[in-house]
Amino acid sequence: MSRYYERLKPYMEKAMALQTALTLFQWDNETAAPKEAGEYTSQVIGTLSDEYYKTYINDEVKYLLDKLAGKKEQEALSEQEKAIVKEIQRMDQQLRPVPAEEYKAFSTLTAKSSSIWAKAKADNDYKKFAPVLEEMIEYQKRFARYRKHGRQKLYDILLNDFEPGFNMEQLDIFFGKIKTELVPFIQEVEKKMDKVEKSYEYDRYPIEKQKEFCNWISSYLGFNFNRGILSESAHPFTTNLHNHDVRYTNHYTEEGIEDSIFSAIHETGHALYEFGVKDEYTLTPVGTGTSMGMHESQSRFFENVIGKSEEFWTPIYSRLVDLFPEQLKNTSVKDFIKGVNKSKPSLIRTQSDELTYPLHILVRYEIEKEIIEHGANVKSLPKMWNQKYKEYLGVEPETDTEGILQDVHWSTGDFGYFPSYALGSAVAAQIYYYMKSVMPLEEYLKEGNLLPIREFLKEKVHQYGKSKTTNEILKEMTGEEFTADYYIKYLKEKYQKIYNL
Repeated sequence: MSRYYERLKPYMEKAMALQTALTLFQWDNETAAPKEAGEYTSQVIGTLSDEYYKTYINDEVKYLLDKLAGKKEQEALSEQEKAIVKEIQRMDQQLRPVPAEEYKAFSTLTAKSSSIWAKAKADNDYKKFAPVLEEMIEYQKRFARYRKHGRQKLYDILLNDFEPGFNMEQLDIFFGKIKTELVPFIQEVEKKMDKVEKSYEYDRYPIEKQKEFCNWISSYLGFNFNRGILSESAHPFTTNLHNHDVRYTNHYTEEGIEDSIFSAIHETGHALYEFGVKDEYTLTPVGTGTSMGMHESQSRFFENVIGKSEEFWTPIYSRLVDLFPEQLKNTSVKDFIKGVNKSKPSLIRTQSDELTYPLHILVRYEIEKEIIEHGANVKSLPKMWNQKYKEYLGVEPETDTEGILQDVHWSTGDFGYFPSYALGSAVAAQIYYYMKSVMPLEEYLKEGNLLPIREFLKEKVHQYGKSKTTNEILKEMTGEEFTADYYIKYLKEKYQKIYNL
């Protein structure tokens, strides 16, 4: 045990306590807080964020990190301690260059900007949001400049916050394949779009029964209600205080059943990742998922790869029919599976199908590059958005609410986040093909036996938290680093079968 590590631990413990408090405020803000609380809560969040910053960014912590970087001290650390020190060093490099007063001001702005975005979206008024968006962009570009080394690109710095080890060069190759391989394939699918019906989706489904089924399917997938809770919010999301307190929300409407069911499966996938982090990492900086892309791979693996397969629904579809006998009386499990996988270009990312989804991310990736690297004018963004939707998806928003205002991410300054969604889908496909090669995956699903699947993912992915990178996990598991090839293969095979191409 290193004496310098022992001196670092109290700072880490305080920072984790502050982070837990911040997470609780953010959870409450989304799920239970009264409308008029937002402005005052943002002040509290700003103060806590300032204290969090000061806990890590001070001369004593810098001295300890410098000492712990030495060979002798590294040899005295366990593998777990090395991972923790490495993550604190990464955070130090991320935060230290940013002046404390600017970090606090940004945190305060972030806490209130989402409500400004929500009002602008509800009113279909981009002009209300544009000033705060411009402020967010300036903060993120300025922070990136503070952190820049040499000829490093600003957008690469922001991307690295969400996907350590990935940059524009790699993502340009990835999205280049999406464009060249999927855009023409989607055009072929479009010709047969009407071959797949989903009449069941136009019926009404009582919300209480939806909640009953969503709670059940979360439990079926492995959600532990002794370590997690389920609530409601306008937009489903998952958060965690640590691996023994994981929370997710869902959103329900009587008009259709797909959104609530597959949101429940998606968010449960996120939750299983957090549950699976080993206890040695609880309440440490590595006690959570390694990257947003890997996190999305787990949610999308459950939601799309297995959750929209006939094998998954074979043992459980009757339970859904029992809850909604009138609505589903003419829908077989095969028809249901075709319906939930129906592809049709749409305007809203969160309502898009699995095949067209990466094109929604492509639009956002290209716009973010224009904003961060080329200084795109905030006033020009709605027009740019609409043009790209027309080019890639063949649809064009009529309002900003269904266009550039549809996502919350930019209101919280999360530039560089969107690519993680597409990367996550691609990682999920890569893991899927490997799992099929080492276990009877489809048979387990048909039997309703999800335990071997959960245990495999816990062993190969979840337990490591942030102690290994996405590429390290993939390489150790499959023998390959990240590649888009399995994703393209997966989507083509799946939709060729559905549409008899």
